Amino acid sequence: MAAPNIVGVTTITGKTAVQAVGTSATAIVTNSAASGKVFKINTLIISNVDGTSSADITVDIFRSSTAYHIVKTVTVDADSTFVAIDKDTSIYLEEGDAIRLTASATSDLEGICSYEEIS
Repeated sequence: MAAPNIVGVTTITGKTAVQAVGTSATAIVTNSAASGKVFKINTLIISNVDGTSSADITVDIFRSSTAYHIVKTVTVDADSTFVAIDKDTSIYLEEGDAIRLTASATSDLEGICSYEEIS
């Protein structure tokens, strides 16, 4: 099934995904290949929960076995946040796409992603 025409949608469902970010690229949001939906990513916030050490974050869109970087090895200071995507720079995930997160250190970073499932 093809992604819907976003002018004539029938359903928009708001969602929030959360993830403890590890050192291997792991999807925080995935739009399956035959979903019949498009996902509008509104916000992606990365929080450093380590009280003393900074850590690097990499965010990519994974499409057709290829990673396309939104940010690459951006440092998030201890006890601070980094906004990788916001309402002014929102993106759409097509069918088969995923947003993946990778950290330079395990257990230092957490991701929160607010998005809309449109069908």
